[in-house]
Amino acid sequence: MLLLALDTATPAVTVALHDGERVLARADQVDARRHGELLLPSVDRVLREAGRKVTEVTDVVVGVGPGPYTGLRVGLATAEAFGAALGAPVHGLCTLDGIAFAAGLDTPFVVATDARRKEVYWARYA
Repeated sequence: MLLLALDTATPAVTVALHDGERVLARADQVDARRHGELLLPSVDRVLREAGRKVTEVTDVVVGVGPGPYTGLRVGLATAEAFGAALGAPVHGLCTLDGIAFAAGLDTPFVVATDARRKEVYWARYA
């Protein structure tokens, strides 16, 4: 198994490779206006760092938001293109759920991201 994970639902462009047991490589770049420019070079970088080829990817996971429309569109379209080209299934994951899982907390907490215009996207986890 080689999972390619993409998320463009926040100001960051996040890409990771996971082999089913551990993260092999990860890239994060924060630039809310350059998702389209940063995503594919980030995919190339994590593949290179992990010493893997894109043809080895068996699954694609993509953050589905909440987040800004343009950022989401970049990530979703890219994930769909990888899935179609590789014959790999594409799985959507709520971005807030992904952030919550990565936090690894066992007490109640809230994940919040900037929704702009003085609003936030948030979810409570117990």
